[in-house]
Amino acid sequence: MSDKHTLPASLLAPTVDPSRLGFKDTSEVEPLDETIGQERAVEALEFGLQMKSAGFNIFVSGPVGTGKGTLVRQMVKRLAQAAPAPSDWCYVNNFQDASRPLCLSFPAGQGASFKREMGTFVERLRRDIPAAFEGKKYLDAKAKIIEDTEGKKKTLFHELTALCHERGFGFEETPVGFGLAPLKDDRPMSEKEMEELSESVQQDLTARRQSLESDLREFHVRTHELEREAEQALHHLDHQIVANVMQGPYETLQRTYQALPSVITYLQRVQQDIIHQYKDFLPHSGPMSLIPGLEQARRPDMARFSVNLIVAHEATAGAPVVDESHPTYGNLIGKIERRAHLGVMYTDFTEIKAGAMLQASGGYLILQALDVLHQPFSWDALKRVIKTGAVIIEDPAEFYGFATAGLRPEPIPVSVKVILVGTTGIYHLLQAYEEDFPKLFKVKADFDVEVPHDERQERQYARFVAKLCQEESLPHFGADAVAEVIRQGFRFADRHDRLSLRFSLVSDLIREAGYWAKKGGHSFVTRADVEAALAHQRHRVDLPEQWIQDEIREGTLMVDVQGDVVGQVNGLSVYQLGDFSFGRPTRITARTYVGTKGVIDIQREAELAGHIHSKGVMTLAGFLAGTFAGAQPFALSATLTFEQTYSEVEGDSAAVAELTAVLSSLADIPVRQSLAVTGSVNQLGEIQPIGGVNEKIEGFFESCKRRGLTGTQGVMIPSRNVKHLALNRTVVEAVEAGTFAVYGVDTIEQALELLTGVPAGERGSDGTFPPDSIYGRAAARLEEMAQIVANWGEGEEEAEKVNG
Repeated sequence: MSDKHTLPASLLAPTVDPSRLGFKDTSEVEPLDETIGQERAVEALEFGLQMKSAGFNIFVSGPVGTGKGTLVRQMVKRLAQAAPAPSDWCYVNNFQDASRPLCLSFPAGQGASFKREMGTFVERLRRDIPAAFEGKKYLDAKAKIIEDTEGKKKTLFHELTALCHERGFGFEETPVGFGLAPLKDDRPMSEKEMEELSESVQQDLTARRQSLESDLREFHVRTHELEREAEQALHHLDHQIVANVMQGPYETLQRTYQALPSVITYLQRVQQDIIHQYKDFLPHSGPMSLIPGLEQARRPDMARFSVNLIVAHEATAGAPVVDESHPTYGNLIGKIERRAHLGVMYTDFTEIKAGAMLQASGGYLILQALDVLHQPFSWDALKRVIKTGAVIIEDPAEFYGFATAGLRPEPIPVSVKVILVGTTGIYHLLQAYEEDFPKLFKVKADFDVEVPHDERQERQYARFVAKLCQEESLPHFGADAVAEVIRQGFRFADRHDRLSLRFSLVSDLIREAGYWAKKGGHSFVTRADVEAALAHQRHRVDLPEQWIQDEIREGTLMVDVQGDVVGQVNGLSVYQLGDFSFGRPTRITARTYVGTKGVIDIQREAELAGHIHSKGVMTLAGFLAGTFAGAQPFALSATLTFEQTYSEVEGDSAAVAELTAVLSSLADIPVRQSLAVTGSVNQLGEIQPIGGVNEKIEGFFESCKRRGLTGTQGVMIPSRNVKHLALNRTVVEAVEAGTFAVYGVDTIEQALELLTGVPAGERGSDGTFPPDSIYGRAAARLEEMAQIVANWGEGEEEAEKVNG
């Protein structure tokens, strides 16, 4: 029976013949320039990247290490290079409302030119306007206006003086200005002389004074009108001078940007502001201007004429590709920064900063889904931009309930292809709980983790090794080293017939093998270097495994690898510690006794069992009941436990071992301790495949090796797991030497016979099992226990009758 189920060494690990690779080392191999085994994902990406309709953004899903990010960047950059460069964007001052800055769009490359030309324009005016106001032509014109005005004022004064003299009055100076004084002999009359006048003469003087006071008021009105006219003439002269200074450079700007209406409108507003606020360009006079270094500081801020170029592109650079690794709200959408001046925080349109959405507009934005979901407000902001097609840069303080009087920049339209990269789990969660997600990310690019094995894939692996050696200046790999890398690709995939596509693991192995080759002074990487890399990788992380194996060897953890024991089976479990997993044998025991409680899982009763493990125990209980409870009540109590385990047990891979322990206890037939067993079982007694088969076999092998291999030891696995075998060379060599064995079984009957050496037994035509078989002895014991329970129940009934 054991020979029938023994697996040959050729099935325990895949082999790769270096001679069939067709090269001596990877220097003869053309480096890989394509993606291995991701045809489905590549097709989805090509469709999503070229689809222009709304909502066809892409979610790239798959496990870590499958090369998602690398492939996405390669494909996006290739498409971006052939695409036209998008527009430049600037924020400028809104002269009508400074709190609402305006945005201007320019063809790629022209935004920087406009910023530079506006700076030159303003600096030129700051030089030329003061010079114009100091020029002889302006000073002469200004002096003429003032002279003409003063002349007109003098003429009016002379006319008023003559009228006053004609009516007998002259001017006298008073504390509040000039007043009218009666004249006598061309001199002002004294108060005494005024008192000596008759009443009729005084009344006549008063009447004449009142008439002249009206003329005096008219004189003041006309004087003020002359001053106002002179002031207006001076302003007109100033505006004319400024307009003349501006004319040349302003018309140059207009001609340069005449094809951009929004820019022309902005330039017109700039022109009007400069003409009306021209004094800002003139040096300030006063005592502070005499202090060196303060005159420039006192000059008005010209920031209102600045151009805040927030998005700039080169005309020949193609479409932008932005890979935002830290998608906070500010980094994603943009932000309005603040400056401190004299202890006060303030801001203006020059402090507006663009985020990744604006930088990527017209191109592609790559984001890690988990990073976006971790950042407050980022996911909602991303959805809003995709749905509205515009970016509104806001102060995030408002999201926290802090009302601030700040800027409200004009929204900027965007068109960007968003590519979210994440795991399949995140994709399904977003599909289930985010109602907008299916409308915004209509394309899924799903990355596989393995590819069917054939000679072409072996060559692709070799080309991948050649590419990495070339890019990172590693020693080239010999054919035997490449074969070992391919062999490890089978192990990463846990399949005989498939190669892993988790190239982050493969790449690390290649790099480390190159390191050990250099350290050993090898001109090429050999198989021994690859094996050394694998050994060192494991050695760096396997300390917990060594502790457990030492305790098994010392007997602290009780695991027998020889002898025969009733109701005791060596089960196999896998410990997963981060990216490192290892197998450890565990003693599984069962005790059966008279009762009706069925199979009791001690792990579950102690709340140390996961749901799947509990399901496995209930399944084997179903198998027992279905097999033995046909003609009689199923009177059984049994306890099952994993000895010396103190953490939660999960999974149903111990179901075969547990069922064997229960039947061994029932039939009182010992189980070989030199064998360990793993496998799940269904209610029909079929053995089902499990995970971690390689680690489990290697874990029991290590325990046996430390105790001493006897040639009778081995592991029993489900036959359906044979395709997952990719054992290390040490185990394979032990099997080849006959000191260890691996068995494959399909049914619980085959497992029982292999573990006990006793046939399981087949039900005869009379419905019974052979008495010397495991099932026969178990059925006999169950019948005996059922009779005991029945007799006990009858005795209880008789006692009740007597007492009654």
